[in-house]
Amino acid sequence: MTASVHTTTQEPVEPSRSRRALVAGSVGNFIEWYEFGVYGYFATIIAANFFTPEGGGDVEALIKTYASFALAFFFRPVGAAFFGRLGDRIGRRPTLVLVILLMTGATTLIGLLPTYATLGAAAPWLLTLLRVVQGLSAGGEFGGAVSIMTEFAPPGKRGLYGAWQSFTVALGLLGGAGAAALLTVVLTQADLESWGWRLPFLATLPMGLAALWLRLRMEETPAFRRTKGEAARTGRQEEPDRAPGSQGPAEGPAVAPRPGEVARAIALGAGRLMGWSAAGYTFLVVLPSYLQSTLNASFRQALLATVLANLGFALAIIPSGVLSDRIGRRWVMTAGAALVAVLAFPLLNLLQDPAAPTTAKGLAVLAAGAVVGLMAGPGPAMLAEMFPTRVRCTGLGLSYALSNAVFSGCAGLIITEAIKWTGDADIPAYYVAVTCAISVAALLTLRGDDHRRSLRD
Repeated sequence: MTASVHTTTQEPVEPSRSRRALVAGSVGNFIEWYEFGVYGYFATIIAANFFTPEGGGDVEALIKTYASFALAFFFRPVGAAFFGRLGDRIGRRPTLVLVILLMTGATTLIGLLPTYATLGAAAPWLLTLLRVVQGLSAGGEFGGAVSIMTEFAPPGKRGLYGAWQSFTVALGLLGGAGAAALLTVVLTQADLESWGWRLPFLATLPMGLAALWLRLRMEETPAFRRTKGEAARTGRQEEPDRAPGSQGPAEGPAVAPRPGEVARAIALGAGRLMGWSAAGYTFLVVLPSYLQSTLNASFRQALLATVLANLGFALAIIPSGVLSDRIGRRWVMTAGAALVAVLAFPLLNLLQDPAAPTTAKGLAVLAAGAVVGLMAGPGPAMLAEMFPTRVRCTGLGLSYALSNAVFSGCAGLIITEAIKWTGDADIPAYYVAVTCAISVAALLTLRGDDHRRSLRD
């Protein structure tokens, strides 16, 4: 079907307003991923406290912990649909205020939750319920935050501004890893397993209050105000101007896209993010438990490897976002996905080799994180460019949430269960290589000049 395209000229925004929007949008992402990182890093301890009744095995408990982890991710699409629709109807600002309240409350309560030894069978169910609330709020966070960042971005800097979403993900994961590593140094193993694991969750409360203050001072985006003003004057048209996810010049008034076209764009967006989701969680979150349970590494060694991977990830994100503003999203993201697919097995084999130098292993996980950063830097801007303002929160939020639900949330569960049944320690490499190869095909459908076009209303 041939359809016309409506584009808009991006109006100038004062630099101070853009920076405030960037900080307010970023801070929630930091808290969200800090908590998800902490949960992943303390997976074995949480398993012992909540999922190991008398007679239960350690592997079984770890699988149940990852099942709870995955369940939270599967509620992300529900949150993305609900809060995304809210963000597209009433505004990005009030929606982001609501989701930070939910995320902060649920995470703080995890730090206060009685364990299985105290509460019995209710403890894992309550933990899972709080994880569901986190999943709902996290689903709404991405769409609103990326919309705020990219709609406030100065011309030619959407890749840079969107990259801050991914960069604060890396900072959150590093913050979680740092908190976990610090506790292993200052506390005994017994204290860490008894009560010390609670401290990183409780630390979310003051962070959440600071984020709330920033978001209450945040303005609504010019694109949303303009779109709502146009809709109020003319009434929303039902026929689409073009399918979301395509780009090209056209004339005429902006109109609402059809649900079927939005759904197809969401599926395409999820495919483009598949490799980022799978490789990101495998290398940045699941790695500690894999190293401990499969390669017999100590908790501290596993955390050190994860810190290095997240450091490489963080260092690559902003440069890759800036690079995508110059040469386009397609080639930067495709290069990242292809490199992960090619390097997955050599990296894992190096980690498995007991004779390999420690320095080589450290550099390998650092490089693995950096390659994932090539996908994560341009990713938010790429998604924002796929959807018009009227459905941007919903569309990009659902693309991200669906990809993460299937390929991130299930990463720990799939890898742990597959290794248990097959005994093959190369399962993580198979997982990331296949998903990244599929992403390469989806990313090659991107236009090379998307980064030069204005966002659509």
